[in-house]
Amino acid sequence: MNTPKDFGISGLTDQEVMASRTKYGSNTFDHQKENSFVDALKSLAKEPMVILLLVASAIYFITGNWGDGIFLVAAIILVGSISLYQDSRSRKALENLKNLTQPKSKVIRNGEVIAIDSHELVIGDYFMAEEGSTISADGVIQHSNDFSVNESILTGESLPIYKDANGPNPEIFTGTTVASGLAIAQITAIGAKTSLGKIGKSLDQITVEKTPLELKISNFVKLMSIWGGAVFILVWIINYLRSGAVLDSLLKALTLAMSILPEEIPVAFTTFMALGAWRLMKMGIVVKQMKTVETLGSATVICTDKTGTITQNKMALAKLFTLQTYAIVNADENLEQPEKDLIKMAMWASEPIPFDPMEVALHNAYGSFSQVDERPNYKMVHEYPLGGKPPMMTHLFENEKGNLIIAAKGAPEALIAVSNLTSKQIEKLQETIYNLGREGYRLLAVGQGIFTGSTYPEHQQDFKFDFMGLVAFYDPPKDNISQVLQDFDKAGIQVKLVTGDNANTAMAIAKQINFIGYEKSMTGDELMQLTDQELKEKVKTVNVFSRMFPDAKLRIVNALKENNQIVAMTGDGVNDGPALKASHIGIAMGKKGTEIAKEAASLILVDDDLSKMVDAIAMGRKIYTNLKKAIQYIISIHIPIILTVFIPLALRWIYPNIFSPSHVILLELIMGPTCSIIFENEPMEKNLMDKRPRPFSTTFFNYKELATSILQGLVITIGALFIYRYAVEASYSESTTRTMVFLVLIVANIFLTLVNRSFYYSIFTTIRYKNSLVPLIIGITILLTLLLLYLPVLTHFFEFERLTLTQIGMSIIVGTVSVLWYELVKWGKRR
Repeated sequence: MNTPKDFGISGLTDQEVMASRTKYGSNTFDHQKENSFVDALKSLAKEPMVILLLVASAIYFITGNWGDGIFLVAAIILVGSISLYQDSRSRKALENLKNLTQPKSKVIRNGEVIAIDSHELVIGDYFMAEEGSTISADGVIQHSNDFSVNESILTGESLPIYKDANGPNPEIFTGTTVASGLAIAQITAIGAKTSLGKIGKSLDQITVEKTPLELKISNFVKLMSIWGGAVFILVWIINYLRSGAVLDSLLKALTLAMSILPEEIPVAFTTFMALGAWRLMKMGIVVKQMKTVETLGSATVICTDKTGTITQNKMALAKLFTLQTYAIVNADENLEQPEKDLIKMAMWASEPIPFDPMEVALHNAYGSFSQVDERPNYKMVHEYPLGGKPPMMTHLFENEKGNLIIAAKGAPEALIAVSNLTSKQIEKLQETIYNLGREGYRLLAVGQGIFTGSTYPEHQQDFKFDFMGLVAFYDPPKDNISQVLQDFDKAGIQVKLVTGDNANTAMAIAKQINFIGYEKSMTGDELMQLTDQELKEKVKTVNVFSRMFPDAKLRIVNALKENNQIVAMTGDGVNDGPALKASHIGIAMGKKGTEIAKEAASLILVDDDLSKMVDAIAMGRKIYTNLKKAIQYIISIHIPIILTVFIPLALRWIYPNIFSPSHVILLELIMGPTCSIIFENEPMEKNLMDKRPRPFSTTFFNYKELATSILQGLVITIGALFIYRYAVEASYSESTTRTMVFLVLIVANIFLTLVNRSFYYSIFTTIRYKNSLVPLIIGITILLTLLLLYLPVLTHFFEFERLTLTQIGMSIIVGTVSVLWYELVKWGKRR
């Protein structure tokens, strides 16, 4: 096999790399770094809750209530610290993901081809640009095979431009993408000195749009804020008309406004999504956009390619068939001359520096039997890139004596069409192709060109070829793939096999792995004959698609989307880019995926392991379910705080202002961590992957779920107000009444956390779920409550009262019953 050394390229040494980096710097754009801490502080200062706390603390200081004022300032610092911590966690998780998705580059250094991060490239490096990669520095081509580049990012021209060392434009440029072939170029400019750097187009500048779910949550919080503002003004007016005291009325109105604001919801959303992405990253799944996390749980169809996803991508040369012998032989046997000639011609039809697994196998096979390696003696003089439907490619090599080799390989149908064959030979070939394909072999036909003259024809199909035979590769299925397909089926997710192989090969592999619907297939050409409406119907029943090309793949994705399916699509090549982008979830392979595929995809499977997609979908469902639990909890627990503040005031009960801003913020501080910390850490419910995917509907909550949360909140409110009335009827003081109502809310909060861990399984099942934060957070809550009740300085400050055992028991029973009733509803669901 040819290596860069055979072309006289050994690359820089480590010392030369260091010297170049010292002299010219690193391959990075000099753009202004954002100050994430300052940005976080600015956004924190705009938070409505922080503004309300600042106003309330200012009023306390103005009216001489220093204790409450200092407490609220401390609360601002605590709330701010928690927000900044959550923000830094989210940013760190996303920064790690960003680092993982940084492009890699292949370079020749010390005579070896190595992969490095693109920012480590230096001037003088020999950069290997392969099909599907993004060029990361400017350079001049030294050697190329069938090399073309898409330079639309610089020129706006969408068609690929062919380039070589001796052509009119041998330069390559940063940010452009390789459309075909391979080139070795010496780097002449990096970073800001490149053509892209000079015109100020930094590839890092990506605008992040809000996701649909983020917008829904944001709109919900805005709506609550508007209601909070309206109620705030109403309560301020009512209080002022009754008391005539402006600041005191304002303080009481602020208490209610604080209780209405659900400021934990946006924090919970950001935390869940960022930490979800971080958890996926630890599992070997790199999520490039946060919105993918929320879409994952909805996936209904996965379109997967075969090579390297279903199979191991080993591409071992397995069988050979020559027209000379009419016999199929094993490639690892003692080969006769016709078989050796077939392999030799297939090798000449490959790239001189191979990067495709099949071409590598052909070069290795030639090297294993050839006593004299002829490759260094021949130079490629012309090439026809892979093209046509079905595709083929042709290479022309010449030695110093002028001997010409014209070698072609490609789809058997393509070579049969341009070869001198009798009807009997075609019949025998078709029979062989059918038999080998049925056994799951991937086939390439090989031909030798016949040509006299000096001007090569414009198209490779214009040559006449002697059909030499077939080379068959076997790519065994992955060991775990049958189980993966079962897991998808169990989760209600359809799998479509979309491959470039012929129908027999695709169906044979599909049959081996127990692929549902393996017996029915459709080719790309057949698919393109259908109208959009016909295709919409076909994709419902056909699961194997063979001989696919980019336009056909794109049509499959769009037809599935038209059927309201949420489509995940795997891909690794340049041609998969459009389909990956069009799908809801584009999945690129980390090892065999091209940079273009990774760029177009929304997530990357680091180990090319499709079983990771089962884990990713499970994680997506878990995150979405846990986020809903957290937000349902927030809604449920806010209702009693709002109504406990508002009803005594509106109905002019004996203690109209049972809670002050200090009490509300205390409740918020106790309840806040519960939603974002406990629920984010919740394990997946055992039946989650047995359900059908959730519909990707326009609403986050359906009517039933929202009604459940409101009902839970109203029942807790009834419990809190029942204790209020009970305390008043028993002639307890205002501080005792306040303490009992506060205790009811704390107990209800604890049990609501435990009950809402599942809306299906009982509390006795969920208590066994592994979540170390549950006992920790509940333990801290109980300890804090005991300190508030029994530490005199805190009891006095918050105007609480030490309760009797009867009063404590009564509050605990009411708080417990006001939540545990929902266990009966769950029992009914399970029945």
